[in-house]
Amino acid sequence: MLPDAILKGMRIVEASAFVAAPLGGMTLAQLGAEVIRIDPLAGGLDYRRWPVTADNTSLFWCGLNKSKKSVTLDLASEEGRELAAALVTAPGPDAGILLTNFPPRAFLDYDALKARRADLIQLTITGDRHGRSAVDYTVNPRIGIPYLTGSGTPDEVCNHVLPAWDLVTGNLAALGILAAERSRRQTGAGQHVKLALEDAALAVMGHLGFLAEAQLGNQRERAGNDLFGAFGRDFLTADGQRVMIVGLTAKQWRSLCAATGLADNIDGLGKSLNLDLQQEGDRFIARAHLAALFAPWFEARTLADVASAFDAHAVCWSRYQTVRELVATDPECSLANPLFSAVVQPGVGELLAPGSPLAFSAFPRAAVQPAPRLGEHTEQVLTDVLGLSSAQLGGLIDRKIAGHSPA
Repeated sequence: MLPDAILKGMRIVEASAFVAAPLGGMTLAQLGAEVIRIDPLAGGLDYRRWPVTADNTSLFWCGLNKSKKSVTLDLASEEGRELAAALVTAPGPDAGILLTNFPPRAFLDYDALKARRADLIQLTITGDRHGRSAVDYTVNPRIGIPYLTGSGTPDEVCNHVLPAWDLVTGNLAALGILAAERSRRQTGAGQHVKLALEDAALAVMGHLGFLAEAQLGNQRERAGNDLFGAFGRDFLTADGQRVMIVGLTAKQWRSLCAATGLADNIDGLGKSLNLDLQQEGDRFIARAHLAALFAPWFEARTLADVASAFDAHAVCWSRYQTVRELVATDPECSLANPLFSAVVQPGVGELLAPGSPLAFSAFPRAAVQPAPRLGEHTEQVLTDVLGLSSAQLGGLIDRKIAGHSPA
């Protein structure tokens, strides 16, 4: 009989807030690791982070803490910090792992924890490599992204809502923990892994050629909704629907030309401009002329007509829709997609919630578990991991060192 999760047996203690570290912990939890999130008694910095329900329950917090266990302690007290350190360094071959994005002091100090457990693995996320604070909305301006997005003038900036570097960093954190844990299995030694949000962003900018382009003296122009370096942009249909089309690869381009019946017109355009429109770069140069050719085709057809033609020719395209439309009508964002489960989220109600996007052939996809209630597992974890007695637990709760698990 197969194990029910690929990381079953691994234990990680998480002390975190906001996106990157909670995402890293949840990524591991949804693969079967036991992830114990430690928070202050009243909740952490992100416990009320927007979006929230009418009664101020954070959908953000619920979304990033699925499948974890929640322990609440008075982290301002020496006794509470001692309990947290004991949880981090508790025995077990697959334990002794800490994930945090808080400054490495008090119970998060690596050297102090290592003195208690020599093979400790700690991954600490910082804003920049010097340990200073940074978030997506400060990293992006530094690396130039707001001058590349949108279609404004060169002196205007355009921020965006997706916390890309938090997401990259969160997944790198999960990868870093797994790599360090593999090294520990081979050598018996733990280590302190440091990961800076800004470095994650700089690395991606280098991987994608942005840095090399600038080093060669080029300033990339803003392209608005056009796909940089090839042909792709949005068009309006006869019934007012907006669609995005992409002709990046040769196959995608051929499919688009065939579906619209504009191949001869496009060939003529290429000759008149002295461009080879089979080349993606030349398509980008000719993007305004190509858009003028394609626009009437869309304006004469409804979304249903466009969908029929495009799907018949395997065109790479999509319809623009709001998040509310996605949730209400799109089968990919429904129980028809095994990524999702219906969960009852405490404080919110029944929600459609995603699990791990990874699908392993040797392990069944784990059912999605809701985020815990704050402090839900305090008594269970202190009993199971630290072996505290009922009397000891009662004393900690009475003195408000440990939180009481909600009824």
